[in-house]
Amino acid sequence: MGFGLVLWSMASSAGIGAFVDVPSMAIVFGGTIAATLIAFPLLKVMGVMKVIKKTFLYPLPSVHAEIERMVDFAYVARREGLLALEEKIKDLKDSFLVKGVRLVVDGFPAQTVRDILGIELFGMQTRHQSGKKIVDQMGAMAPSFGMIGTLIGLIAMLKNLDDPSNIGTGMAIALLTTFYGALLANMVFLPLAVKLDARQKEETLMREIMIEGIASIQAGDKPQMIKEKLKSFIPPKDRKVLDEAKK
Repeated sequence: MGFGLVLWSMASSAGIGAFVDVPSMAIVFGGTIAATLIAFPLLKVMGVMKVIKKTFLYPLPSVHAEIERMVDFAYVARREGLLALEEKIKDLKDSFLVKGVRLVVDGFPAQTVRDILGIELFGMQTRHQSGKKIVDQMGAMAPSFGMIGTLIGLIAMLKNLDDPSNIGTGMAIALLTTFYGALLANMVFLPLAVKLDARQKEETLMREIMIEGIASIQAGDKPQMIKEKLKSFIPPKDRKVLDEAKK
């Protein structure tokens, strides 16, 4: 919607063609990418693309569904034993949950299970923070390169003041790089950074629920007790959804 409004505004004013300048694009896009590759290792920059792709294309399951799944696992373990959870692993797509259930089925001590899953969670948070830092930096660099492009354009224009007819065109081209930098930062990089931060918090909550649920199942807690415990992770108003599902 944002890009649509910008394009409509461009087309309604001077026409989209007036806002297209390849050298200006090269300065902003190329400069931002080059500076990012100087600041961060290539593999980490490439890894950000995977994180962004996963963030947009693979939505997390709802917290309520995850709590219900933990409760379901608790009923299975209580009726048939922890080894029965091995059958549940076949239907799981979340590698974190698969690993947690597998550790329990394989008989690892409770504290060891918590430690291993805690390290997995920390690794996930570190990757997300690293990705957010890179995107944040790109959001800060894009306007700077826009200003660099504007200065280059102004210098070139001032060197040709003997032809007043070209001053307007030269000024327009000079300002285009500022436009590109502001657009790239405020409509791409900074919103992406906010999205990555929100995704990290959502995924962290989900993983914490899984860890607590798996630990409670391993401890032999009653399914209803586990449900009440896991409900503590979500706001009071959202707990009503689980209570109504029970009814």
